[in-house]
Amino acid sequence: MPVSAIVLAAGEGVRMRSSRPKALHMICGRGMVMHVIHSLESVDIDRTIVVVGHGAERVTKKVQEQAPDWANVSFVEQLVRRGTGDAAMVGLAAFPGDDIDDESTVVILPGDTPLLRPETIDELVVAHVANGYAATVLTSIMDDPTGYGRVIRATSKTGPERILRIVEQRDASPDELAINEVNTSIYAFRRDLLGPALRHLAPDNAQGEYYLTDVVDVLASMGHRIGAMQAPQAETAGVNDRWQLALAERELRARTNRHWLLNGVTMLDPRQTFIDVTVRLGRDVTLYPGTILQGRTTVGNGCEIGPDTRLVDCVVDSDCVIENSVGRDAEIGAGAVVGPYAHLPSGSTVTVGQTTGAFYTASVD
Repeated sequence: MPVSAIVLAAGEGVRMRSSRPKALHMICGRGMVMHVIHSLESVDIDRTIVVVGHGAERVTKKVQEQAPDWANVSFVEQLVRRGTGDAAMVGLAAFPGDDIDDESTVVILPGDTPLLRPETIDELVVAHVANGYAATVLTSIMDDPTGYGRVIRATSKTGPERILRIVEQRDASPDELAINEVNTSIYAFRRDLLGPALRHLAPDNAQGEYYLTDVVDVLASMGHRIGAMQAPQAETAGVNDRWQLALAERELRARTNRHWLLNGVTMLDPRQTFIDVTVRLGRDVTLYPGTILQGRTTVGNGCEIGPDTRLVDCVVDSDCVIENSVGRDAEIGAGAVVGPYAHLPSGSTVTVGQTTGAFYTASVD
């Protein structure tokens, strides 16, 4: 069964206090929206529609440059931002053909959830299709659900509690605010049911917007079955300000470091080792505290990097030693010893030998 995705990336992100579009704020070497697109890699994706708005040209240009071919990304602009429901309608309008008798799956995700794992999206789609749900909501249990929409279920003595609706924080009653199961704004829908449900939305809420969450209420009231799958809070949390950005970066860096530690890399102190998700490392690499590896950097087998070394977009061949140095877009040949205190500027090449001395600067070919 084909699967398509709509990524909602039109928001301004006022709380980020930045001229950079919210979707492009960097975490571990990628903009947030790129992490969301990569979370779809375990699904046999047919197309990915990115809904842009604030900073549309910048977001479109960056995603076009960096999106993997398998995602089959295209763009549509939400000219007037009237809520998530309106953004979903704009995104769905970019699909070819009509939605009549099209039972394919449409996954809708916000562009500010960079910690989503591909395995989770795959499980969401599998559960949605296997159970024949009209919609499946990804939920989380939170100790402090403030700010999130609450999942309202119907009590049942004969089976699992049905999902009736999702109520936003501003519109919730005191009893509803006490619920700690929250909506993550990540869904799987049947396309032939999503379009008609979206057309039933009305801005009857405190914000005067079209809420995508109301689609759940519309489908449930029509007698359709709504499913749910729970995911950890740490994976589904959105990023709305610089503090949440820093927390998300810390979590993703821990995941990245763990991956490399389990694949033959030694880190004397993972808490002081910073590796972008775009970096590639060989076996038996040793990273000393204060090592920062960024961008398209690749490090060959048997290298020792650090302490206090930063490499950006560098190619390091096998069995090199680089300490207390900075390099950007440089190439370092096999067996080279670099540093301490070397500067490798863009375009420089270091061959076998030793570069030493305080503030040594490599020559550029």
